[in-house]
Amino acid sequence: MRRSSKKSSSSAAAATAGDVQVNEKQNRKRKGVSTNLTSRKAQCGTTRGVSKEIERIDQLFYTYADSSSGMIDPEGIETLCSHLEVPHTDVRILMLAWKMGCEKQGYFTLDEWRSGLKALRADTINKLKKAFPELVQEVTRPSNFQDFYPYAFRYCLTEDKKKCIEIPVACELLNLVLGLQFRPQVDKLVNYLKINFPSLDNYDSDLAWPLILDNFVEWLRENKS
Repeated sequence: MRRSSKKSSSSAAAATAGDVQVNEKQNRKRKGVSTNLTSRKAQCGTTRGVSKEIERIDQLFYTYADSSSGMIDPEGIETLCSHLEVPHTDVRILMLAWKMGCEKQGYFTLDEWRSGLKALRADTINKLKKAFPELVQEVTRPSNFQDFYPYAFRYCLTEDKKKCIEIPVACELLNLVLGLQFRPQVDKLVNYLKINFPSLDNYDSDLAWPLILDNFVEWLRENKS
């Protein structure tokens, strides 16, 4: 009888241990399912948030876009600038075009607009205004400025096969792109670019030109005569 009792006790203990293991496995499964559901909910929430942001960015685009071309054209950009409270010639508009990766001067496509405003985390005009200081800091970093500077001139090539821009446009761009950081040097360079080559009738040798420019003008005059 005692042996039978021991066997029964052992069997009961084993059954209890087995139940515990089964319960632990079930609990782990439940936790796993709960964790997966939480993760999926978080992912869905993030996806919905991104979708809503893109939707607001698109709505803002169509506020300024021309219905026939499906792009923001020069007129739309002027309206945008008025809402941003900046002149359309402000360097920050050129920086915005750089951030968007715009290919054609005076036109923003929907894809370009989405790319730029998503990167700036700006889906309203107020957010875009607040993003400008950060954008200026980004562009003026040496590594980024090396890309922005040639982009500014390429962006102003308004015709497909055009390789050069006119001197007046180049002077305006130099003032716009370099004026804040290198004003004295830009002023001298702009004045130099405005000289009437090869006649040189407006070259004033009394101005404080660098020696290399004086030597160049002398060489031109000697070869011309």
